[in-house]
Amino acid sequence: MKRTLGTCYYPEHWPRAIWEEDARRMADLGLTWVRIGEFAWKRLEPAPGDYRFDWLDDAIAVLGAAGLKVVLGTPTATPPRWMLERHPDMLALDVEGRPRKFGSRRHYCFSHVGYRTECEQIVTRLAERYGRNPHVAAWQTDNEYGCHDTTISYSDAARGAFRKWLESRYGDIETLNAAWGAVFWSMEYDSFDQIDLPNLTVTEPAPAHALDFRRFSSDQVVSFNREQAEVLRAHSDAPISHNYMGRITDFDHFAVGADLDFATWDSYPLGFLEDRVGADETRKLAYARQGDPDFQAFHHDLYRAVGRGRWWVMEQQPGPVNWAPHNPAPLPGMVRLWSWEAFAHGAEAVCYFRWRQAPMAQEQMHAGLLRPDSTEEPGYDEAAQIAQELADASDIAPVQAPVALIFDYDADAAWNVQPNGDGLSYFGLVFDTYRALRALGLSIDILPPGTSDFRGYGLIFAPGVMHMSEPLKKDLADSEAIVVLGPRSGARDRNMAIPVPLPPNLPAFDIRVSHVETLRQGAGVALDTGGFANGYREIVDTTETVISSFVDGQPAVVRAGTSLYVAGWLDDEALRDLVRDLCAEVSVETQDLPEGVRRRDTATERFWFNYTDRPQTIDKISLPACAVRREAKA
Repeated sequence: MKRTLGTCYYPEHWPRAIWEEDARRMADLGLTWVRIGEFAWKRLEPAPGDYRFDWLDDAIAVLGAAGLKVVLGTPTATPPRWMLERHPDMLALDVEGRPRKFGSRRHYCFSHVGYRTECEQIVTRLAERYGRNPHVAAWQTDNEYGCHDTTISYSDAARGAFRKWLESRYGDIETLNAAWGAVFWSMEYDSFDQIDLPNLTVTEPAPAHALDFRRFSSDQVVSFNREQAEVLRAHSDAPISHNYMGRITDFDHFAVGADLDFATWDSYPLGFLEDRVGADETRKLAYARQGDPDFQAFHHDLYRAVGRGRWWVMEQQPGPVNWAPHNPAPLPGMVRLWSWEAFAHGAEAVCYFRWRQAPMAQEQMHAGLLRPDSTEEPGYDEAAQIAQELADASDIAPVQAPVALIFDYDADAAWNVQPNGDGLSYFGLVFDTYRALRALGLSIDILPPGTSDFRGYGLIFAPGVMHMSEPLKKDLADSEAIVVLGPRSGARDRNMAIPVPLPPNLPAFDIRVSHVETLRQGAGVALDTGGFANGYREIVDTTETVISSFVDGQPAVVRAGTSLYVAGWLDDEALRDLVRDLCAEVSVETQDLPEGVRRRDTATERFWFNYTDRPQTIDKISLPACAVRREAKA
């Protein structure tokens, strides 16, 4: 499959007189894909039932005539103002009970039946009109589910839908009372109609209540997306996607992806470094104009799994953004590096956001490939270079990585409900593990928790999976790989209760977590093999082999056969030491990479990425600052 480039375009923002010129320049630049339409509901339906598709017909025809392929977005992330007059209770409410009002975007509650009906109608009209259009080659549902904290709503619509969800899940109220431990603090319910949403309580709600509400909220996103996908599929054979975001974990992306043909995500390395990587100030300064060396790669691997092997970058940052605490411009070469890194991880397409910077409204400070006056930005030249390199280069042959890392959205929800310490999160634990693996030169496959076939992997990591199903435990134990679990793997049952036998309750592994402690910053516990456990550690009882201990004598890493349990949140040094030894055991090559240098292996090539602002040399390969090198394997 030939890798391609694209862009995001808003013909409704620009005079009709420049559409042909825009399309010609896109084609001349070497772009293949153009995403349009995802925010245009008011222009498509200016009043209820008054559909105006002529302008969109024209835009698609202009782009198609230039040889471009259209990704057509459904406009349901931006309901028009008249929608609120028809459905005044459609707005989501935040955790404090305040409405998420009109005047921006994503101002809807996933549980509102009237709004969902309106969505079905506009999507049906689009699908009927463009489902067989030869220029519409792909679809995108909505836009960035969960962005701006919009997955979870505390509205009346959500309350009613949550009660029905609970009744379907538990059948009778006594079963729910038992599952939630409602006898505690005299919280038993007499009927499902008595159950409220888990906000504005005096202190925290029952963990099982809060977790079920997050699961319900995730299911609402899944069903909302499924309704659109089913409508589109009834009228079109073009593949369907959704553009996910970075570090948005409050709905199950694997479940949404099951109804789609491929995954896409929106990559903003500089903005993400500022507001969601979790980097300290030193790291933010070092990579302010390059982005974190591992954050984008983590999401490339995650969304490759969500898309079951098929994925794109739908929005790639080409210049400064407008929404982070600070918004620097990327260093020269970084747009090229980000793009090639996506391709090295298997992306079919990289699309730049946006074609032209908007002179108005909320994103007027968000750079595009062109300035508002249509002159070229630096990112334009790098996109042109990439387009030429793609045309001249051989295609990228994917290959299974030697190391797998399980990512579980339900575990993230459980950690969110019960982090047990300030700043602790499931995403942070998994990302720290991923970072340590990447720093040793490893390529990684991220897998969903429902995976049962682990053939071909030498190492499998599953830290922090709070509820581990019995089939998953068995499949991991039966795999031929070395499996590394903990901390907090198997720590709760499906209803957030501490299981008996005590966690992690693994097959043929005599280990029990007797108690846990969370540690303030600077109070980590050292390991006798080097490094520390920071933030979180467990005290375990075991008769198995202890391969490293904390300096107070408590077991830190315990092994039984090919299964290991890590009883703490290890720092980079401790993790890397462990990984080196395990990789050597299964004959997987590791390499201690210089700070900011990363590599990615495909079937036939090795890609090198230098995220630093200075030249580096490794394996006699010279890496200029902010550069990528592509080397054939021997």
